[in-house]
Amino acid sequence: MKEVLVVEDEVELAEVIASQLKEEKIGVRIARDGVEGLEMALKLHPDLILLDIIMPKMDGMTMLAHLRKDSWGKDAKVILLTNLSDNEKVAEAIKQQSYDYLVKADWNIRDVVKLVKEKLEE
Repeated sequence: MKEVLVVEDEVELAEVIASQLKEEKIGVRIARDGVEGLEMALKLHPDLILLDIIMPKMDGMTMLAHLRKDSWGKDAKVILLTNLSDNEKVAEAIKQQSYDYLVKADWNIRDVVKLVKEKLEE
């Protein structure tokens, strides 16, 4: 079974995403901040990480930078989730090799599930 790590501090959103992915027979783990997310990612090596940018303790861009320094993490599949829609964050995400970027106001949960499934099949 494929496994996705959802790193998201908004509890309700993380639970909705997890529920939808589980319906698709995708395993899900949830981390509530970047510190926990980085620890879980490096320990569990999930097939994909859904990563919020604005979080307590460690933001998503910092977590991504640390992840990319790891031998496994440098190639990990990451989709960034954020409320921001500014070009600097998009450019930084691309530089950090996270080519998928979803602005929370622009998508519904089905879009997320569809993108996750596509990424897992790559």
